[in-house]
Amino acid sequence: MILSDQRILEEIESGAIVIEPFRRACLGSNSYDVHLGRYLAVYVARELDARKHNAIEEVLIPPEGFVLQPNTLYLGVTEEYTETHAHVPFLEGKSSVGRLGIDIHATAGKGDVGFCNTWTLEISCVQPVRVYAGMPVGQLIYFAVEGQVENIYRYKNNAKYTDRTIKPVESMMWKNAF
Repeated sequence: MILSDQRILEEIESGAIVIEPFRRACLGSNSYDVHLGRYLAVYVARELDARKHNAIEEVLIPPEGFVLQPNTLYLGVTEEYTETHAHVPFLEGKSSVGRLGIDIHATAGKGDVGFCNTWTLEISCVQPVRVYAGMPVGQLIYFAVEGQVENIYRYKNNAKYTDRTIKPVESMMWKNAF
């Protein structure tokens, strides 16, 4: 079951959902709009290795915007810091962003109960497109959870994305044993 706008507000009031900054105008009928933060990152190497820590280079989006190029993975970040203590958050791209040929996540659109952070975006595009810090980029949808949650994300031993940040975070796949 997807939470309605009124239910999202109730869950914010109870502390089960946290959105900072919260802007009432960003609340839709069953979602909350999130915005592109001011930092992007790109991997330094063209060839990445899943068993190694791949270095990234930060990009600060200037006021005049930044032009994304095809065939490059950009890591972005949401302006909004979120906490989800009793629901499963899903991040989807806004249709207006998709109509510009921008994808905001390659695979990681679902969060976990207990995720507390900004969202790193896996951004790609089909043609050059200028983006701006603060532009609406996605929407969070919250799903109710059936049953008790035993493995809350922020308390898991292998949780890799728990340090609060305002910058995109590169893949931590290399921390997995495989």
